[in-house]
Amino acid sequence: KNINEIFISISILFFSLPIVILAAFLIYREDKGKIFYSQIRKGLYGKNIRIFKLRTMKIDSEKEGVQWSQKDDSRITKIGYFLRKTRIDEIPQLISVLKGEMSLIGPRPERPEIEKNLEKEIPYYSYRRAVKPGLSGWAQVNYPYGASLEDSKEKTSYDIFYIENFSNILDIIIFFKTVKLVFNLKGSLPKN
Repeated sequence: KNINEIFISISILFFSLPIVILAAFLIYREDKGKIFYSQIRKGLYGKNIRIFKLRTMKIDSEKEGVQWSQKDDSRITKIGYFLRKTRIDEIPQLISVLKGEMSLIGPRPERPEIEKNLEKEIPYYSYRRAVKPGLSGWAQVNYPYGASLEDSKEKTSYDIFYIENFSNILDIIIFFKTVKLVFNLKGSLPKN
């Protein structure tokens, strides 16, 4: 799995480089802010990892504190909306796959500030950290973008199903379902 993921990640990074360069130019042109942003997320066994994304929100978008994105979130920039819809903003996370901190497929990593609350509210939530987090997962291809406690409960059940039923075949199914979602521009924005 690791060798295949490294090969796929390098291929995607290579072929998407012109798109990332164009996106970087458009991000900077819109508000002259940073092109990339990073966040700490919880990885395998609860270890903190730093992920990188193309910036899709306005500068200082979390001055009110950590919060989930909502439908029609005013913090998202014009180019950011497009980058999220097409999931181009996720491409830099492939660096975490190359570093061995993430997989292409697995439960999505969450921010420690949010995860602390989810662990209190959702039974077996921490079980998600028994495997490396992924860029996409069973929850992402079967449930819309989640931005609430109820959504997180649903997605956790999908994540546990994935962990309990892991196989290379399931990873391949998730990979192709992810590709289909990306091309159909579905599941990348909050539903409520």
